[in-house]
Amino acid sequence: MKRIICFDIETTGLEYLRGDRCIEIGAVEMIDGQITDNTFHEYINPDGKIIPPDSYMVHKISNAFLEDKPKMAVVAPKFLDFIGNSPIVAHNGLDFDFPFINHELSLVGLPQIPKGQQLDSIVIARNRLFGPKSYSLDALAKWYGISLTARADAHGALIDAEILAKVYKELENTEPAPDISEIIAEQHKAFLNHPKIGSDFPHRTFSVNEEELNAHNEFIKQIQA
Repeated sequence: MKRIICFDIETTGLEYLRGDRCIEIGAVEMIDGQITDNTFHEYINPDGKIIPPDSYMVHKISNAFLEDKPKMAVVAPKFLDFIGNSPIVAHNGLDFDFPFINHELSLVGLPQIPKGQQLDSIVIARNRLFGPKSYSLDALAKWYGISLTARADAHGALIDAEILAKVYKELENTEPAPDISEIIAEQHKAFLNHPKIGSDFPHRTFSVNEEELNAHNEFIKQIQA
């Protein structure tokens, strides 16, 4: 049995080293490539950290809503128990989600998610897909025809984790992109060897005849008229 967890977080801001906190965790279980009904979802009291307006506009989670929610010290052990030793996937996770959640875990004295468990779907997508102009979660969902209706009003950790699970399932079934570096090199070589490229560009070695000169002068008169 192959078990994988797709997860996402919402936060008060982007900089945990300056005090930003995690305020929502959502996670979805996949077993043998199929999304199950087993999920994890918790809102988290940020322990006094104020949610700025720009962050609120993204996830629509307010400090008032979080007042009666449990703090990370309560939520984190349950989250670690849910993921267990399974590989865990996050979108752009290596740059954001994993460092952020590991910082939160360190604050409450719990073990961090090890590198060996971390998978980043944006890295996988870049290695497997040529076509998308963007590799954001929205762009990949649209690429695979996955509905984004659920997040039309606001982002949510569980909503995004569910979308990520659907994207990851598609990525798992997508063949890795071929290495085209050799093809590009051959095309570049062919371009440079073209007779009109470089110092060997062919040039005219005979004079213009009267008929060509008259045709040229007539053309010039027409475009200057």
